[in-house]
Amino acid sequence: MRYGNTVLVTGGTSGIGLATTRLLAEHGFAVYAASRSAAGPVEQLPNGGSIHPLVMDVTSAGSVKSAVAAIKAEAGEIGIVVHSAGIGVAGAAADTPDEAARRQLETNYFGVLSVNRAVLPGMIEARRGLVVIVSSVAALFPIPFQSHYSSSKAALEAYGRALRMECRPYGVQVALVQPGDTRTGFTASRTYDVDAASPFFEACHKSVARMEHDEQNGRPPETAARRILALAIKAHPPVRNVVGLDYNALVFASRLLPVSMIDWVLGKMYLRK
Repeated sequence: MRYGNTVLVTGGTSGIGLATTRLLAEHGFAVYAASRSAAGPVEQLPNGGSIHPLVMDVTSAGSVKSAVAAIKAEAGEIGIVVHSAGIGVAGAAADTPDEAARRQLETNYFGVLSVNRAVLPGMIEARRGLVVIVSSVAALFPIPFQSHYSSSKAALEAYGRALRMECRPYGVQVALVQPGDTRTGFTASRTYDVDAASPFFEACHKSVARMEHDEQNGRPPETAARRILALAIKAHPPVRNVVGLDYNALVFASRLLPVSMIDWVLGKMYLRK
């Protein structure tokens, strides 16, 4: 296998992370499926692939360090890391509490940094490796009342592209995967961090309800997982990987349209009376 057989998937027990874990294992990889509540025995697949539940909290440096050390002791260096752990915070850009905004960034952004600090030294020494960051089209099209979620994904866009340039001389590839609406448990676990006294309270709930309807009628998580599998076998994977022809068309159109028009369309989508 191009980057080695050992894979770490954060958020590997639900949603896109779970779909990726299963698909990579079905293609012969030894996948360590990490989450805060991972449990159960190792699953050995007939083709030689395997799934190893692993307890890891990406917001805890100690937890990340211990988990990565356990993988290396058992399976050697990690060849591929898939960053799929993430949470959603809904609230108004004007008055979302600092604690909620920080919680959003701690998981979605700083969690990626923490895991990479533990994994990248081994990849650099081995002169091979692949870092896959599951971002979102929200990195390119910010969503009303999910500004902090969108900001976390936009931060990953800039971070991932810079990381790719820095690590390329050491044989380490970096790719961003940007799904749109996807049917996962992420929708139900989203928190609403908007006070009932906020002037945005009603608009926030109505707007996010429309988004959640779109999510639950969106693509299955296996669609993104298949894109991640394709990256895992490419020598030079593209840095940006928008999932779906419709979203790729939107990205292309955004290059031709002024930002004011794009924001107008987004407002029409999510801020209807």
